[in-house]
Amino acid sequence: MTARRVPAEALVLGAVVSVQFGAALAKTIFDEAGPAGTVFLRTVFAAVVLFALWRPALRGYTREQWRVAAGFGLALGTMNLFFYEAIDRIPLGAAVTFEFVGPLAVAVIGAKRGAALVWALLAGVGVVTLAFPGETSLDALGVALALLAGGCWAAYILMSARAGRVFEEGATGLVLAIVFSSVLLLPIGIADGGDALLDPQVLALGAGVAMLSSAIPYSLEFEALRRLPEHIFGVLLSLEPAFAALAGFMVLGQELSAREAIGIGLVVLASAGAAREARYPPVRDG
Repeated sequence: MTARRVPAEALVLGAVVSVQFGAALAKTIFDEAGPAGTVFLRTVFAAVVLFALWRPALRGYTREQWRVAAGFGLALGTMNLFFYEAIDRIPLGAAVTFEFVGPLAVAVIGAKRGAALVWALLAGVGVVTLAFPGETSLDALGVALALLAGGCWAAYILMSARAGRVFEEGATGLVLAIVFSSVLLLPIGIADGGDALLDPQVLALGAGVAMLSSAIPYSLEFEALRRLPEHIFGVLLSLEPAFAALAGFMVLGQELSAREAIGIGLVVLASAGAAREARYPPVRDG
């Protein structure tokens, strides 16, 4: 069955599942390669795969296009680096929930009606519920890093929209951005990963993370966005925190307390509501 015969909603959900299980797989090699080394491997492999798929030209771009690609790459690289550092300290479901504050803010700002403030308030309640110390408290640095990743995600969304305007081919800006991200992450990735980056098993897992977190979801989302209204796409993508919690449980054995589950649920509901009101879906590399 080809992608065109699969319902567009199923493609988005497939992308969401792929991204979150890719993040869970990435965490399994943190002990060997570290968060920065792992994100470097993922980015390099993703750049190779996507460059081969889309084959963008390397010449003929204006200074503005190169600036946009570089800014896009900076947002992408810092988003993934902060996110991987966050999930090294706090559960995956919680990290994605905090990170979703970034695209939620973009959705609220881009909303057409004042009802978006209700969704923002609901999200705030969800975040406070998740972060409020209970029987087990979350690592404060991990929470801060996840929120920083969310801010970078917001910048990524805005840069993605700008790249779509300055590049004729939609994927060109993204592929060039990933190449820039690889260069940006090179020194910190090597410093963190060291000799582990040459280990065949680590390399194989890094390639798997790149496929699950980048190559597969990009392909699925690209096809889905051709057939789905943006607000529907955004609503489906807002399920990410829930699927992140599921991936954390299934792959990493991370269980949620009732309080944490409620907090994640409130953010999912708020994100879905805000996405319906917004002009832009919360597209990401994640």
